[in-house]
Amino acid sequence: MSWQQQALRWGTPAVVAIISGIFAIEGGFIDHPSDPGGATNHGVTERVARKHGYQGDMQALPQDEAARIYHVDYIVKPGFAPLVELSRPVAEEIIDSGVNAGPAQPSRWLQTALNSLNRRGADYPNIAVDGLVGPGTIAAYRNLQRRRGAAAACEMVVKLLDAQQAAHYLRLASNDNAYEDFMPGWTINRIGNVDFRECRS
Repeated sequence: MSWQQQALRWGTPAVVAIISGIFAIEGGFIDHPSDPGGATNHGVTERVARKHGYQGDMQALPQDEAARIYHVDYIVKPGFAPLVELSRPVAEEIIDSGVNAGPAQPSRWLQTALNSLNRRGADYPNIAVDGLVGPGTIAAYRNLQRRRGAAAACEMVVKLLDAQQAAHYLRLASNDNAYEDFMPGWTINRIGNVDFRECRS
């Protein structure tokens, strides 16, 4: 049984498709000396794998185990699951960013984007930029959809998430530090990897 078939027992087809996209970007086993996360496989660090009870060699981490970890730590726990149903491109952007930067970071980017798009509170109230996606953040996104339409809301938020992600990488890679080793890959694979034109489909 493929990992996708196993994943459909706990996730929707949209969730499986998002995780497939992450796997395509992350690749297999990597242990880069400049990466503070250490050894990773399918984008899952050894620390995270151990936290979930995996005791084997990281080079042998099964994809279905990595997919389960993604679902728990990067979709359900951060509160991103409702976004999958509201807007798959927005969900894909925020989940992928969470895998790379930790879920709290793109949660704040989403909240910042939503606050910047409410016309100083005329369309919906500001929400706390606390890195915790809960009912208030989801309600703000729904209000943006109602005010601007689903396609336009999706397009604006994906663009603003990308802009903040790019600024984050530029800060990390400043002053010739070790993160600069990853800047070409981040720029090619993580900025613009979710096509905002998918918002219109």
